[in-house]
Amino acid sequence: MSIMSAIVLFAMIWFMVLFVALPLGLRTQGEEGKVVPGTHSSSPANLNMKRKAIWVTIVSVVLWCVIAGIIVSGAISVRDLDWFHRMAPVDGTGG
Repeated sequence: MSIMSAIVLFAMIWFMVLFVALPLGLRTQGEEGKVVPGTHSSSPANLNMKRKAIWVTIVSVVLWCVIAGIIVSGAISVRDLDWFHRMAPVDGTGG
């Protein structure tokens, strides 16, 4: 895996974990009973993005290590995911 592939893989994992983690533990202004004028009652009341970004980064690093390890080790390859047999067979000629 090249360095650019590793960076792209980490970025994809980070954003996917972020979108899963954003609603976790979120309390709305309506639930808190303190709606700021000009906002909806469903707006977040206690969103701490710095703390959430730190947790997302920690989880993403762990997931990235597992996924990158699987890719680099060759335990799962693209051919393993070819369920419809659309890839050409590997010939032993090396060319």
